[in-house]
Amino acid sequence: MKFSLEWLRYFLDTDASVQEIAGALNRIGHEVEGIEDPADKLAGFRVAKVLIAAPHPDADKLQVLSVDTGADINGGDPLTVVCGAPNARAGMKGVLGLPGAVVPANGMELRKSAIRGVESNGMMCSVRELELGDEHDGIIELPEDAPVGTAFADYSDASPVFDVAITPNRPDCMGVLGIARDLAASGLGTLKPLTTEAVEGAGAAPDIRIEDDQGCPAFYARVVRGVTNKASPGWMQRRLNAAGQRPISALVDCTNYLMLAFGRPAHVYDLAKLSGALVARKASEGETIEALNEKAYTLDSTMTVIADETQVHDIGGIMGGEHSGASEGTTDVLLEIAYFDPEAIGVTGRKLGIASDARTRFERGVDPAFLDEGLAILTDLIVKTCGGTPGAVTRAGEPPVERKIVAFDPALTESLGGVEVADSEQRRILEALDFEVGADWQVACPPRRHDIEGPADLVEEIVRIYGLDKVESVPLPRMEGVAKPTASPLQLAERKLRRAAAARGLNEAVTWSFLPVEEAEHFADGAELWVLDNPISEDMKAMRPSLLPGLLTAAKRNADRGADGSRLFEIGRRYFRGSNGASDEKPTLAVVLAGQKTARGWADGKAQGFDAYDAKAEAMALLEAAGAPVDNLMVMGDVGAQFHPGQSATLRLGPKNVLARFGALHPATLKAFDLGGPAVAVEIYLDAIPAKKNASFARPAYAPPALQAITRDFAFLVPVDLAAGDLVRAVRGADKQAVTDARVFDVFAGAGVPEGRKSVAVEVTLQPGEKSFTDAEIKALSDRIVAAAAKQGAELRG
Repeated sequence: MKFSLEWLRYFLDTDASVQEIAGALNRIGHEVEGIEDPADKLAGFRVAKVLIAAPHPDADKLQVLSVDTGADINGGDPLTVVCGAPNARAGMKGVLGLPGAVVPANGMELRKSAIRGVESNGMMCSVRELELGDEHDGIIELPEDAPVGTAFADYSDASPVFDVAITPNRPDCMGVLGIARDLAASGLGTLKPLTTEAVEGAGAAPDIRIEDDQGCPAFYARVVRGVTNKASPGWMQRRLNAAGQRPISALVDCTNYLMLAFGRPAHVYDLAKLSGALVARKASEGETIEALNEKAYTLDSTMTVIADETQVHDIGGIMGGEHSGASEGTTDVLLEIAYFDPEAIGVTGRKLGIASDARTRFERGVDPAFLDEGLAILTDLIVKTCGGTPGAVTRAGEPPVERKIVAFDPALTESLGGVEVADSEQRRILEALDFEVGADWQVACPPRRHDIEGPADLVEEIVRIYGLDKVESVPLPRMEGVAKPTASPLQLAERKLRRAAAARGLNEAVTWSFLPVEEAEHFADGAELWVLDNPISEDMKAMRPSLLPGLLTAAKRNADRGADGSRLFEIGRRYFRGSNGASDEKPTLAVVLAGQKTARGWADGKAQGFDAYDAKAEAMALLEAAGAPVDNLMVMGDVGAQFHPGQSATLRLGPKNVLARFGALHPATLKAFDLGGPAVAVEIYLDAIPAKKNASFARPAYAPPALQAITRDFAFLVPVDLAAGDLVRAVRGADKQAVTDARVFDVFAGAGVPEGRKSVAVEVTLQPGEKSFTDAEIKALSDRIVAAAAKQGAELRG
């Protein structure tokens, strides 16, 4: 939220400097994100008077002005300025930008230059060029009493602007008055009394009703007749501009001023555009409205609206309608100030995708006790600005103004807040924040403080106003002796996997746990998703059933920025609905390899991409690092529709326990994530890896074999559909002590191999124990290997 120092001092009597105020705001929990001084942007601009305005000798639409800028410029002599504004004339006063000044609107530095043969020594400026508004039809016209030669920053009372982050639990500080109240409570000045006199009405009260008392518990309104909707006064425009709110017209600006100054949204209707009574009701299914943002919205029966007999005029608490808004010709208005249910506002706003200042305040909770006072302030602003005669007030419904009572113990401040504050000071702080504190410390909360739920919240109020900087840092108690390990076996395994993945050249990514629903459904495999009712955005609505969508999005982002290849991994959780509706989180490691595996070069020629074997290599290496029995893994299908059916597989311990899946991604998956080239992926399910039987930290000492191993090659004819991994596993199982390794080194199908068969050559490593193998022992081992292979349908090639 933005506000100027001048605006703050309207509510707060203080002589504190900008830096002192910023420091106090930070201390009491309102983070100052920035301070901007408009005077810096207006350096080089000053009040000037046009003495002579003569036609340009060589341009029909330009004038040559003789401008008085004060005694300290050009020796007091007038400057010549070429100007094209239609309202430039002799005798007027305006704002002159001197050479060297920078125009705030476009960053252009002004210089002496010849314009159609006439030297111009600066520029007479418009409102838009100085970012003071949107008017650009002519140059600024200042009053007759504007002192010539004065710096425009001084003349315009340019005031520093604070940009403060208001936390969601403090809607009472979404107005300048709330900020001033907190600063006064902290001792930085005195809060000026807010005197609001009731505005008597002379005309009839409007006909308003409530049919949706849950969505709109209270609805107050009055009519003001005979208004003139013109430009709002300069002081109001300056304050609105400081807050980043563009001045529009006096009627609209008065409602925006009420919202920004007091945190209270309100609305002005053109009475001539209303038909009959104005009713707060539920929308009819399919009803439509064209809102003030010039967009049409279709409503449903859960949404609260303000409507007359013919149509909807307002999405209650969110945005008004274009049809009944105030215009330049408006003469009679209806002022509306209401209290809407925060939860209903939030649901409607998310459904319609509307973010507005009014919604932000109503959704967080406005002051329900500020209806009469707010309506009186708005009426007074409009009557003083636009004239007119106010009518009587109609009050429909009752706002929830009952004060919450919290039983408080002052000793909690020290035990919970860690700082000792005298009871009298605690009472002073709470009363300065409009809490009523009884003699028995029964604390009545102001209705605007929706965030106060119990004693701990009162401790927070006391501590932040007393000063968060006064809370001393105290170390936590430490047990004597050597600390015991606290990491779980899963955490230790994740640490080891991170190191192993990094050592293999993979880069760790941390992606969101939330996905767009379409991406989540692509990887759900039929599982029921967790979909959020109140997402940050539609792109973060479903909790991820897989880590791969986030990594694929990251790979695409890298490719869009010119990266030739991506080697990414992430360790995180996948989220599913359990059978009883509970959340089921599964620890997972995912890898995505996309783009180029190796760049083009003289040795290999073209750049090489990743394939399914690269994915398998990563899966096997990382499973081994996680302690999985990789020698016992089975390579099987049923990998999922996201993967290419002929270039992917699962790794299992037995037919049902899936430890991982790997392979090339399906073209449909690549298209869904807008990836241009081939990509491969791995998912390892850490919860499926069996725990080690011996979980002790000690490892057996490595004892290298005393005798040299020998190798033997076997070439088998096997069915063409037999997985090589199944053959290798059978060979290794022929003699688990003697056969220490087996690997495929050649696969061939073609001439000399029967149809429906393929040749698979396996290198087997045999390790003798206490003595070397004899020829007979090697022959016996070879026979067992051939017999084991025969069980897989293999036969030894002749």
